Amino acid sequence: METLFCSTDENNLRKSDKVFKRAAEIIKRGGLVAFPTETVYGLGANALNSRAVKKIYEAKGRPSDNPLIVHIASLPELKGIAEEVSPKAEKLIDAFWPGPLTIIFKKKSIIPDETSGGLDTVAVRFPENAAARYFIRACGVPIAAPSANTSGKPSPTSAKHVLNDLNGKIDMIIDGGEAEFGLESTIVSAVGEEITLLRPGSVTVDMLKEVVGEINIDKTILTKPDENLRPLAPGMKYKHYSPLCNITIVKGEREKAVKYMAELGEKSKAEGEKAGIITTEEDRAFFENRGLTLLDLGRESDPETIAARLFKVLRTCDDLHLSCAFIKAFPEKGIGLAIMNRLKKAAGYNITEAR
Repeated sequence: METLFCSTDENNLRKSDKVFKRAAEIIKRGGLVAFPTETVYGLGANALNSRAVKKIYEAKGRPSDNPLIVHIASLPELKGIAEEVSPKAEKLIDAFWPGPLTIIFKKKSIIPDETSGGLDTVAVRFPENAAARYFIRACGVPIAAPSANTSGKPSPTSAKHVLNDLNGKIDMIIDGGEAEFGLESTIVSAVGEEITLLRPGSVTVDMLKEVVGEINIDKTILTKPDENLRPLAPGMKYKHYSPLCNITIVKGEREKAVKYMAELGEKSKAEGEKAGIITTEEDRAFFENRGLTLLDLGRESDPETIAARLFKVLRTCDDLHLSCAFIKAFPEKGIGLAIMNRLKKAAGYNITEAR
């Protein structure tokens, strides 16, 4: 497997032309290429080639009913894969594309069932990352791409994460440095007249409302999904973003929550476990000198940084061979809704109230 570096500066992308041409050759012959986006690294294949798409599921160990996101490099490409674009969808496109927003449309027959997870819809994203767009243009076809990780593990925000998970299973990694946002794209359904949020992300509920007015919020965002759910978008049903160690989310008023986290960590340590505390800068001092492994997310007053670091910190739990880790719940507003959505799935909805 090849790992090739590329420029992330739009003005210097031509210096990496050989990298993108090599990647495009792999895609055109039905291979798999991991590539950087502004959210996380994607694992790309020709979205129109059902055999190539099946390789994505095989490499990741991904359930076949979990639909993929199709990435495009220009707006005209949307007409070739989406059956219809509603007026509200047009407003979202004008406001947020290119960017970290995925929109679901009724699909055209050119999109195989393997790409759409057997659904009659297609999830489409026009990424902001210049290297991602250059790569897609070089391929000349829309690119189906979930996150470039083993299914269920924290999504990759660097080429190193991809290599750790998929070494020997894919053909190439384009290394474009650290991902900017660190959480996967916001996903909305624009099928019909209403907009429904299916996965929160950096494009927040308030940002969506400013553009299209009131939106629906799928119940799976707020509650644990039913095991019989047929997912309409990635990240809705299955356990995701999860390290090998057990994650526990502690809810409650700040002082009670951090005290209870320390108690849980010390109890785990006394029982012979290697326990960690995932903390913010504001709370770190409370946990020091307790013999617990501390992992910093950044300042709680800067939730965008916390979002960007979350998956990297979850992966660090395994790098340090922790058996358990405890983290305080965040307010579910703004990007906090996306942070908690990922944390709940990472913890397998293992949430406790501070005592």
